[in-house]
Amino acid sequence: MPKHEEDRILREWTPILLRSILIVAMLVLGAGLVLTYTFAPDYYVERYQAAQHGHLIGKETIGRLFDGVRQGNPHAVLTIGLFVLTLVPLARVAFCFVLFIRERDYTYVALTAYVLAGLIVGVLVGNVG
Repeated sequence: MPKHEEDRILREWTPILLRSILIVAMLVLGAGLVLTYTFAPDYYVERYQAAQHGHLIGKETIGRLFDGVRQGNPHAVLTIGLFVLTLVPLARVAFCFVLFIRERDYTYVALTAYVLAGLIVGVLVGNVG
C-alpha cells in the first residue's frame, strides 16, 4: 500500500475513532445520570455532607467499579463514563504519535511521546472515585 494511501486512511479513521469514543462516553454518562436521578437522587449530597463531617469514602478499585456497574450503581457508571471520556485525548495523542513516526518528524515524535507518557502515567497513577 502506498504511503499517501496509508496517511489518508490514518487521517480519515482518527476522527471516526475519536467521535466513536466520545459517543460511547456520552451514552455511558447519560445512563449514569438517568440512574442517579432515578435511583439515588441524594447520593452526591450525602457524600458531600459526609465529607464535610470528616467521613471520607475510601478509594475504589477497577474491579469494584465494574461490579457496581453490573449492579446498576450510578456512581460506578458515571466513573466508568469519565474513564471512557479520558480515552479521547489519549487516543488523539496516540494517533498523532503514529502519524509523526510515519512522517519521520522526530522532533514531534519526541514531544508527542513525552505528552503521551504524561497522559498514561496520569491515568495509571490517578485516584479512582
